[in-house]
Amino acid sequence: MKRIPAASPTATRAHELVTHLQSRFVSGLEQLAHSLNSTQHFSPVEWFRDEGRHGGGVRYETAAGELFGRGSVNVSQVHYDDDAEKKLGSASAISTIIHPVNPLAPSVHIHISWTEMKDGSGYWRMMADLNPSNENTAHTELFLAAMQKAAPTQYDEAIAQGDRYFFIPVLDRHRGVAHFYLENYCTHDSEADFALAKTVGEAAIDTYVNIVTTTLANEKVAAKQQKSAQLAYHTLYFFQVLTLDRGTTTGLLVHDQNDIGIMGSLPAYVDRELLTSWVERMPAPQDELLQALIAALADTSPAPVDEAVKKRLAAAVRKHYQNYPEAIHMQASGNTIPSTVKNHR
Repeated sequence: MKRIPAASPTATRAHELVTHLQSRFVSGLEQLAHSLNSTQHFSPVEWFRDEGRHGGGVRYETAAGELFGRGSVNVSQVHYDDDAEKKLGSASAISTIIHPVNPLAPSVHIHISWTEMKDGSGYWRMMADLNPSNENTAHTELFLAAMQKAAPTQYDEAIAQGDRYFFIPVLDRHRGVAHFYLENYCTHDSEADFALAKTVGEAAIDTYVNIVTTTLANEKVAAKQQKSAQLAYHTLYFFQVLTLDRGTTTGLLVHDQNDIGIMGSLPAYVDRELLTSWVERMPAPQDELLQALIAALADTSPAPVDEAVKKRLAAAVRKHYQNYPEAIHMQASGNTIPSTVKNHR
């Protein structure tokens, strides 16, 4: 099979940008591993949308290494150049999550995407959020300072949207400590918009690699309670992604040809008992969703999130929103809600 790229020059340029960011991140992480005498590396995995007719993507993934317990750097481009009925022209994106093994090193999530309609209009989505299980104030300040330098004009709005999007109502807390989020971003200056997406992506990547390099080179051993905090935080991350994250859910509802890639953000292990303790806090029908997610896990402590589990989780999410389509409105949002699923239909 061969992936057919989108015909639009703007989509081509956006795909070149996210591919550049992917290469920059993978290279930085592998150089970090090499500097610490680790052989851990990221392997490419290709997927095809409708056998490549509507694009697809490549993700670089790693797992169960001495540095990264789970890591995925995904780039995709989906398009409908051959389908005049669809309003969506193409969507080009990088979406990445890294979960280090060391509880003192934070996880990170970065997403940069360009969505283009058939009429030529389009918008960017830019997200970068630092996710420590054991917060280091210096890391938080460094990451936020990098985001402010990358987007000085947009910074306050991006932080406000991020703080709103990553808040978990039933737990009365946020996922992560530094939230940068611009949704449906588009001005009258397309060149400036493109430059902003590039600068934000590079700043988030370079700053994170710097933070993790400094942390792991320090060789400080995590205490038992810090390791326990990591499992609890990874459980919270799992919970937020699968019950509130609109990007993950809409990706699963649009198609089922890249479930493992879409679930690439999930940590390697979660606490099943902790998840169970949150069921009674969930409003209906989301309590049923959480129960279905728990049922997809092995009854062990901690519970591994391997490929077989990811497939069961994806099926559970998809079935839930097919049964309760109105529940999608209970998911997180910034100032606006993108019509992702509607665009693909």
